[in-house]
Amino acid sequence: MWFRPLAASFFLLASPAMAFDIEAHRGGRGLFPENTLQAFAAALAMGVDTLELDVGVTRDGVLVVSHERRVNPDLARDANGNYVAPPGPLLIERPLAEVQSYDIGQIRPGSAYANQFPEQHALAAPAFPPPRIPTLKEVIDLVRSSGNTTVRLNIETKLDPDHPTEAPEPERFVTLLLDLLKAENFTGRVMIQSFDWRTLLLVQARAPDIPTVYLTLQRGKAPTVSLDAATSWTAGFNPADHGGSLPRTIAVAGGAVWSPYFQDVTPALVAEAHDLKLRVVVWTVNKPEDIARLIEMGVDGIISDRPDLLRKVAVDKGFAKPLGVVRVQRLGPGLPAKD
Repeated sequence: MWFRPLAASFFLLASPAMAFDIEAHRGGRGLFPENTLQAFAAALAMGVDTLELDVGVTRDGVLVVSHERRVNPDLARDANGNYVAPPGPLLIERPLAEVQSYDIGQIRPGSAYANQFPEQHALAAPAFPPPRIPTLKEVIDLVRSSGNTTVRLNIETKLDPDHPTEAPEPERFVTLLLDLLKAENFTGRVMIQSFDWRTLLLVQARAPDIPTVYLTLQRGKAPTVSLDAATSWTAGFNPADHGGSLPRTIAVAGGAVWSPYFQDVTPALVAEAHDLKLRVVVWTVNKPEDIARLIEMGVDGIISDRPDLLRKVAVDKGFAKPLGVVRVQRLGPGLPAKD
């Protein structure tokens, strides 16, 4: 077994920050329930460089960690053990107490999501308390309690310009996020990413020291960018005005990182981005052969649902060092803390 992250005691792997960025997507949802404190604790135990996560806002203005703008019906069960009915309640319409009342420790059996991640470890009572949708502050507290002083958070703002009533408008969203990071004295350990570039422009104006990560998707059912037109996602920026180049457009917009879907990148695009002083961090890559190919292409980081496989390939390729081992003890049920 590769590791036992939720035993009464286990090993926390720690290493200096590496230039190549190993990011655990939603905490590593290929292994543990996504965007939970338990998943983030396990990812810390694997020695990732960055915890990638998503944030939404509740009715009472609390930042919570959720990929969906709604309580996910494939994850959330009520007090009676019943999964919520699709499409699930909007976070922005529910108070924190209700949002955190759901158990999100097991994917709905038989769902497409369950079939996608058959190796995910469900966290079921009585062995573990039911995982709840955490607040962003709880994740920051977990990182501090782990003793890891170098791991970063890559925080995605979950709002959709085509569905403006499903999340706070960008000004309020960014204000809530930056105010929390400042209050927690954590601005130096985050990146802020989004497909909705409006929020990134606001972050750049208000907190220029925080790196902004421009997410893009060119292929698939719902692309967010086009090379010959501005879209609702790109805050008025049109790649056609910049030679049809996404890296050049993002550089002009003021981004620090280009984060494209991994099948949208080529060696030439990676080289172009680097010439523009942009880092390239691709999403979401889970197969070892794809991870190896992208490392060889020269990307600066990879976001993966399987951070264990990502780290193994990175070590094999010489882009990460084998990790030292430090004994830790559990900080409450299922959560580790460094001795």
